Amino acid sequence: MNLESLESLKKKYLAEVEFRRKGDTSGVDYKYNIMVCGGTGCRSCKSKKVQEKLEEVIKAHNLEKEIMVNGVGCFGLCVNGPIVLVYPQDAMYEKVSVDDCEEIITNLQEGKLVERLLHHENGKAVEKKDEIDFCKKQKYIARNNAEYMSLENILGDYIALDGYAALHKVVTTMSQEDVIKTIKDSGLRGRGGAGFPTGNKWEFTRVVEAPQKYVICNADEGDPGAFMDRSIIESNPHAIIEAMAICGYAIGASKGFVYLRAEYPLAGERLQSAIDEANKMGLLGENIFGTNFSFDLQIKYGAGAFVCGEETALMRSIEGKRGEPTLKPPYPAEKGLYGCPSVINNVETLANIAQIINNGAAWFNSIGTNDSKGTKVFALTGKIKNSGLIELPMGTTIREIIYDIGGGIPNGKKFKAVQMGGPSGGCIPEEYLDTPIDYKSLNDLGSMMGSGGMIVVDEDTCMVNLAKFFLQFTRDESCGKCTPCRIGNKRILEILDKITDGKATMEDLDKLEDLCHYVKNNSLCGLGQTSPNPVLSTLKYFRHEYIEHIKDHKCRAGVCKALTSYRITDKCIGCSACSRQCPVGAITGEVRKKFDINDEKCIKCGKCFETCRFGAIVKG
Repeated sequence: MNLESLESLKKKYLAEVEFRRKGDTSGVDYKYNIMVCGGTGCRSCKSKKVQEKLEEVIKAHNLEKEIMVNGVGCFGLCVNGPIVLVYPQDAMYEKVSVDDCEEIITNLQEGKLVERLLHHENGKAVEKKDEIDFCKKQKYIARNNAEYMSLENILGDYIALDGYAALHKVVTTMSQEDVIKTIKDSGLRGRGGAGFPTGNKWEFTRVVEAPQKYVICNADEGDPGAFMDRSIIESNPHAIIEAMAICGYAIGASKGFVYLRAEYPLAGERLQSAIDEANKMGLLGENIFGTNFSFDLQIKYGAGAFVCGEETALMRSIEGKRGEPTLKPPYPAEKGLYGCPSVINNVETLANIAQIINNGAAWFNSIGTNDSKGTKVFALTGKIKNSGLIELPMGTTIREIIYDIGGGIPNGKKFKAVQMGGPSGGCIPEEYLDTPIDYKSLNDLGSMMGSGGMIVVDEDTCMVNLAKFFLQFTRDESCGKCTPCRIGNKRILEILDKITDGKATMEDLDKLEDLCHYVKNNSLCGLGQTSPNPVLSTLKYFRHEYIEHIKDHKCRAGVCKALTSYRITDKCIGCSACSRQCPVGAITGEVRKKFDINDEKCIKCGKCFETCRFGAIVKG
């Protein structure tokens, strides 16, 4: 592969990509392009069958020369999948089924839209994707062009959009120092959690003399509700490959590993296919672009241990050892994988690299805030209307994300908090909705950027129970190597159980807080050091709920069963629906007369509350 070959491939595929990106029909001989999301979320909703049916209908109508169908990467609005985008209309159809395909093609021939399948806001259909509130404020860098590259031709389309131009520029015109300076000047910080400056990490590794060095991509995405890295790899695996090769050149490494969760089969399949393509085209392997730089890359699958997201545990796992962290120093830059200097970056960090090289450090540095440059990808989930994947400039406020992009809280419920940073992060309450998203602001609130999970909770959420959920997760995922994490998190969880069971005292609340600080200050690795964050943040902002559980034996959300009771009011008309649904026969009465609940028999399952259509059953 040389520059002339790159330019030739770019010319070959550019017109088709430009049609999918901008609806530009000038360079193609067909009229319409239909893009079907091929991400895991939409695939689980049978988007592949939708694509096949569209192709079948097009063939039946002899429209193969007029309409092109492509599977593409994730569109982001995962809650409404399968997503289908039609160009040049820029019409985004949601929740498309196989039965809708005939109507889509027929209307396309007639120049009409299928209004019922369009995204709706305030009861009105939005005819163009770019006019949807979910899309308006987003800015793609890490996810750039992911939703427009054909899954049937990812390499060709990636090259058409300047793919591997950055690698060519680096290995043929730049020194190692030049590359690292560019990354440092850009202000890029690690997107995997701590936000360490990426260029500094590369520099520390470059200056260490060693016969062998390694580049490692951390794709061990294990936070509950997080799927940012998976989507980036599924949509654009070559961006990760190119960035790892650039890093390899910059630090003097000839080998790389992508540590990928085995639970991501689609990402693994597409990444391996991309690696094979890159090797075949000479973009990986020996003497890349005719230079003396060589770089090999392979995938190492992880078995799903959350602790292997910690860099030293990850490296031990690659080596075939038990995944548990080691003491630092030495740091990976000095002694990493197989005892050799190593750089570890997560998927999203690497997805920014090629564009920084192509567009310049100043371009990237101009986006974001003073200490947090560029954009950040978030998995927006929980009690939110527009659940999915978003990418925004740093400095965007939480309020903008929740209401302008996320569409607010469904079912008329009130916003209560957002858990940021996964089980390592903290809950941010309503009073801080106008906080800008950047590393410092979130840390000041007792939360963290983390890898980008955002779980929204509404008024029906018990914050004590939510903290307990995350503690159960970290307790189960602890490797057990250090006592503070192994035993401390068990003791924290025991106190939380006492609180939600209505058996705790105020002295237990003091013990809980002291123990959280002990675990935070004495654990060996980041998992243990951040595990108390959900408890500490809820104690800080929702202490009154802990006190209610302890003193009043009350769970205001009605979530903690031991503190919840159900009562039938005078609104009861005696329909007997609740009695018929009760699994333990705790509800008795006569038809057309008020029914009653036997508290001793009631198991607090809530079936009666859900069944009653007249609001006669209250929870307290």
